[in-house]
Amino acid sequence: MTETAPDLDRLRGGTPPRNHDARTIAALTANPGCARRGVMDAAGVDKDAVARYLGFGAPFGQSQFAITRGNAFEAQVKADGCAELLTLLRDRLGLAVPEVAYDDLEVVAGNEGREVRHARTRRLLGRALDSGEGTLFDHPLLRLEIAGQPAYLEPDVIAFQLEGRLHIIEIKSFAVVDGQAEPEQVAAAARQAAVYVLALRRLVGELGHDPARVSHDIFLVCPENFSNRPTATPLDVRPQLAVLERQLARLTRVDRILAALPGDLTFEEGDGLAESVRTVEARYAPDCMATCEMALFCRDEARACGATGALGRSVRDDLGGVDSVQTALALADGSLAPSDDLAETAAQLRTAARLRAEALSGAEALGGAA
Repeated sequence: MTETAPDLDRLRGGTPPRNHDARTIAALTANPGCARRGVMDAAGVDKDAVARYLGFGAPFGQSQFAITRGNAFEAQVKADGCAELLTLLRDRLGLAVPEVAYDDLEVVAGNEGREVRHARTRRLLGRALDSGEGTLFDHPLLRLEIAGQPAYLEPDVIAFQLEGRLHIIEIKSFAVVDGQAEPEQVAAAARQAAVYVLALRRLVGELGHDPARVSHDIFLVCPENFSNRPTATPLDVRPQLAVLERQLARLTRVDRILAALPGDLTFEEGDGLAESVRTVEARYAPDCMATCEMALFCRDEARACGATGALGRSVRDDLGGVDSVQTALALADGSLAPSDDLAETAAQLRTAARLRAEALSGAEALGGAA
């Protein structure tokens, strides 16, 4: 139990924490400067429920049809102790897989508690690394530190041990047609798999083994062509791992954010929820629309206060410390004297305003001549 755990429990308002998955962590690292998302995710707040209560629910995530199809395909691949998966690994990839031991870690003696499942995952993987026992580990519960707080991952993946090394097997329902899959879907799968690889490496390190015993090569299992017959492809996720580790290192520690917040702050549903959410600073950018359930709320907030981030992350970064569109316009027309740290930005804004005025006057002159 960390020192900030009681504060995070209070933020949820008594509701159970929502578990992270690889998608939420990959999305969190895409905007490491957002304190609002950092706090809400660290506390396990259901951001989708909060957004809907506030009237800013978004059609976010997969369709129910895609989820059902994905679950059916995964069940098919894992049926009978992953018999079809093993055949695929042996025949398609030519792997010399010996006699197989299969362990399902989703439920431990009827107990679905995270600590119990994580402890069993540690025990079985530790035994496998020490003795070589165990081949397939279904639904291992992993843990990864996010902004100073432990986040539990419940991957629908398999940790596969081959010749003393562990591999992540990522099962996806998008099709591979004539040996090719949609690049964006493959990229998203690689980012998610990188999260699992990193979490598994951290666990292996905690168990006293070399983290490199978790391979950076994962196996991506998808339907082949237009059938439900699975195919497997090795995928190197080293580029995604490098980005993930760099972004996680940049995340602001949650305990520092919490120290600056009111002691009675909560995200529990009620009349004061909107004000509670606004208490924690956001770092909105249009990119958030594709990755965060709170994006519509934050966009409305950014537009209302004229935040430069609403114009895009690149615009906000180019403007340096200018957070308001109104301030940027005032610096551009000279009605606001810049501070020393904004002198260069103000000069660039004035130049841009002058060039724009010249271009507009030139266009008007040409229009009058015509």
